[in-house]
Amino acid sequence: MDPLASLLDGLRARGAFVQRSILDPPWSVRVQDEALVCVVTVVRGAAWAIPHRGEAVRLGRGDVAVMRGPDPYTFADHPESPVQVVIHPGTRRTTPGGAALREDMELGPRTWGTSPGGSTTLVIGKYQRPDEVGWGLLRVLPPLLVLNAADWHSSSLGDVLAHEVARQGPGQDAVLDRLVDLLLADVLRTWFARPGEDPPVWYRAHSDPVIGPALALLHSDPARPWTVGALAAKVGVSRAALARRFIDLVGEPPMKHLTSWRMSTAARLLREPGNTLESVARQVGYGSASAFSTAFKRVHGISPQQYRTGD
Repeated sequence: MDPLASLLDGLRARGAFVQRSILDPPWSVRVQDEALVCVVTVVRGAAWAIPHRGEAVRLGRGDVAVMRGPDPYTFADHPESPVQVVIHPGTRRTTPGGAALREDMELGPRTWGTSPGGSTTLVIGKYQRPDEVGWGLLRVLPPLLVLNAADWHSSSLGDVLAHEVARQGPGQDAVLDRLVDLLLADVLRTWFARPGEDPPVWYRAHSDPVIGPALALLHSDPARPWTVGALAAKVGVSRAALARRFIDLVGEPPMKHLTSWRMSTAARLLREPGNTLESVARQVGYGSASAFSTAFKRVHGISPQQYRTGD
């Protein structure tokens, strides 16, 4: 089983927030909208990515940064530039003092900034919900991941996204969703393959001769009434050996991991048209909608119905 394919299996933007920002210096934008993952590419000029914790990193044309939420972060023309704009949940933009920004900063479809001819253009894509990202990605991502254009053979994807973001053609939202998915997937693929990188333990687990097959079994058939003993028998090791190795490589016991996978899968299925609560429950291994609802609320903090409707 390809471990990267498993990691990216849950990466499915649905109405992702995609925007172009055109800015003249000095500028500084603090983002505290609590989005789970944000991918930003520089299509003109330069910018500094400043995480909530850690060192600021300069980005040039074609470079891309991936920020892991929900912690806030800042993009600016220089690390010392004072914050001028604050991005809140729901894409509300204010001054640092809380005053709403003036309407003339809107520069067209999905575009805002200081002037249409600004020296720096950024294209931003954000994943707001867990079902758009998948269970493993948030564990793998560092707070700030940066790829330079020279190390990223598909940096032209940023230009394609920049071209599409301001269009209003038929099916435009679906096109943008897929482009953001492709952009992030290729960034991750490049990151994992980059010389000198140390792949996360979870990623290496998929290549393990025991845990890799165990993960494949759990992920491909989450509805099955798995036990540690049954899983151990399938991969040809003792129950104790599987449990110990699973914790060492994955970071949690097999059955806890199965629950996480079931709930992540259920979150995705709940967003798909035509799936009832009962059908989702069956697909993730629960005998009744009631038992599934209880487990879902314990993990996600809201009921499946609330999750489906976004309430």
